[in-house]
Amino acid sequence: MRRPTEVPEAPGTPLTAAALEAALEAVREEAAQQEPVREAAPEPAHGTAAADTADTTAADTGAVDDRPAPRAPEVAAAAPARRLTTGRRGPADPVKSLMHRHRELCERAVDPLEIAAGLEAHGVTDRTAARYRHRDVFSLAEELFARVPGVAGDPVAAASATARDIETRAAWSLRALLPGAACLATFVALRLTDGVLGGDARLAVGAGGALLALIGLALALRTGPLGADGRASATANLCACWLLGYVLYGNALLDQVLTGGPEGPWTLTPAPLLGLAVAVAPAAWCAHLFSVHAHRKLNGSRALEEFAAGVRPLLFGAVAFFLCVLAGLLYLADLGIAGGGAPVGAAALGVLLLLARLLTVHGFPEPAATGLAAACAVEAAAPALVLGGRLPGLDPLARPVRALVEAGGTGAVPALACGAAALGLLTTATVALSRASAHTAA
Repeated sequence: MRRPTEVPEAPGTPLTAAALEAALEAVREEAAQQEPVREAAPEPAHGTAAADTADTTAADTGAVDDRPAPRAPEVAAAAPARRLTTGRRGPADPVKSLMHRHRELCERAVDPLEIAAGLEAHGVTDRTAARYRHRDVFSLAEELFARVPGVAGDPVAAASATARDIETRAAWSLRALLPGAACLATFVALRLTDGVLGGDARLAVGAGGALLALIGLALALRTGPLGADGRASATANLCACWLLGYVLYGNALLDQVLTGGPEGPWTLTPAPLLGLAVAVAPAAWCAHLFSVHAHRKLNGSRALEEFAAGVRPLLFGAVAFFLCVLAGLLYLADLGIAGGGAPVGAAALGVLLLLARLLTVHGFPEPAATGLAAACAVEAAAPALVLGGRLPGLDPLARPVRALVEAGGTGAVPALACGAAALGLLTTATVALSRASAHTAA
């Protein structure tokens, strides 16, 4: 490196322009060799004058700064600092997105359990809750319930909720008694007028009693534990009417078809229908108790699997209790009205109707309609196969029905049809009604 030109040290000796220029040139070369190579930047306006001024100042002070010269403000603004990224990061609050997605559910919920049931209905499981840093759906629902402000309720309505609940139970209990009361009154009237009224009058009395029973049944199924809020399909209603009609006429029709008929009027079997009509009230209370205890299980559960394991025995217990009550009512009806009938088939029909209604009430009308339609298809197929077996070469069609009737009588057909359908609905209900979303509060 070339040595800088020495400046005379004698005091009072003035610096000439040539000496000053040589000293500045030497300082520039030495600084260029010592500082690291930097990225070239555009030179600011009037750069020569600024550099000359800076060099003059350095020469006047007699000190040389070894640090890199800072950039001009214009250059620093043109090259902003670059942030280092380590990849795409998720939101700092993972629950926030879920909160916005289900905000309406969280605002309308009266407790965290309703939010948990709603989340499960949308496919959120305990494994999904782990992605939101929670151990289960219930814990996630509690945070959502705490973070989302609810819609303000009516304090007067909350204060009188208990009184209204008692009145509501009394109301739907009385309505559930109407079908049985109408059927019982009709049979008593027919018994008292036996031998007094003619055939047409007795037919009118029976038709009027059946109409009253249907109206009472419609009122009983409109509200209360058996109320489906319009979720029941027309197919399910038609199938239920078919099954009840088969209770009255089905066994007599099948018996006449097997013996070469049908011929003449069919014999009525009213005793099973009376037992089923009176059993509407026990069915409503079984559905109510099942719903109440399922909500209590929901309050005490901390995981979906725990709730499912606790609600299945409740379902089996409600169905078994109703079956016992129905069997007693059918026995008493058979004692009071010696009308024959098939009590086993009527009991299977009662369980089938209860399970279908439970599924409909809790939001599963499609499986209920399918089970009822399957039972109707089997009952309709029995006389149809017997009639088809009369055609030349089609005798094997009637053999299964004849073998079944020989083994268990004509009542074996509705028992098999309704029993198999009830077993299928029980399996479906065990899975469907063990979900928390099936017990959301209205």
